[in-house]
Amino acid sequence: MGARIALALALGLSATMASAAPKPPTRLFADDAPIRIILRGPISAIVSTPADLRTARPASLELTEPAAETLPILLSPRGRTRRQKQRCGFPPLRVEFPTKPAKTSLFERQKRLKLVTHCRTAAQHQQHVLLEYAVYRLFGAISPTGLRARLATVDYVEQDGKVVTSRLGFFVEDADDAAGRSDLKEATVGGRVPSTQLDPSAAARAALFQYMIGNTDWSMRLGPAGETCCHNFRLMGPAGAQSGLIPVPFDFDSSGLVNAPYAAPAEQLGLSSVRDRHYRGYCVHNAQAIAVAAEFRAKRPQILAALDGIPQLDEGRRRGAASYLEGFFRDIATDEDVRKRVLKTCMN
Repeated sequence: MGARIALALALGLSATMASAAPKPPTRLFADDAPIRIILRGPISAIVSTPADLRTARPASLELTEPAAETLPILLSPRGRTRRQKQRCGFPPLRVEFPTKPAKTSLFERQKRLKLVTHCRTAAQHQQHVLLEYAVYRLFGAISPTGLRARLATVDYVEQDGKVVTSRLGFFVEDADDAAGRSDLKEATVGGRVPSTQLDPSAAARAALFQYMIGNTDWSMRLGPAGETCCHNFRLMGPAGAQSGLIPVPFDFDSSGLVNAPYAAPAEQLGLSSVRDRHYRGYCVHNAQAIAVAAEFRAKRPQILAALDGIPQLDEGRRRGAASYLEGFFRDIATDEDVRKRVLKTCMN
């Protein structure tokens, strides 16, 4: 009898451990090689959808590289800032799969995906797409919980076969899938999140990263008006956790590193340009920020190397981005530099 109980407990423990094991990345985000797709559907109607609507329309996604497959999708505009016509002429998109993709599909396990698009059609704006894509790789060099991205050349084709345009874009990994890779869950929270619920080191790391790329358009504690937490952040933690939450950033087009033509700093910060850095981490995490700065210094080669090998990023932009990052490393050269140059604007 005792042996049976022991065996049952062992099997139960084994099953629990197996269910809690980190999940591998989905097929789409297990590789960095660029892909090529055709989005075929009512593209012009989607682009002209009023900014306060998110109407999803039937369309198809045709993968041409690395292998051919065609999937039915629902395609809709998404976002806020980039849907303002004075900022972007082409909206970010959401791709939904009404039918579960086959296990052999590159899009296996995908349900809904964000597609970051080109904003404007001029060729120079392709570089802004590539720089924002690079930011996801930069955070990946710092933290395993970062959202992954997959670069794509996208041909936008109307239902009658008319080609609208062909531009670079990239898919962003779903937060639940990213959390699963670290045996975590995306946390659902509402209202203002107390700083005491955040993992101190992870919060300091994310805030210092935002300082590094010159981004102030975020909050890891509060969402936009009428929405739940958080603004350009997702919170992750063990299932049911209400503390030790790990903030994971996304949406970096307003950063100084990307330097999009429509980006502007918040007026209340008194900055003249998005290229001006301003630390918005929490003072309660200052000790962790100093420790995290040492991590950044140690990972400087990997961080700078993340800019290399990005297809079609021109050399001038690459050098400019590297120079901008070098300014960050001067700001955190020593612990005392971190205190004097960075933490002086921490928030309570």
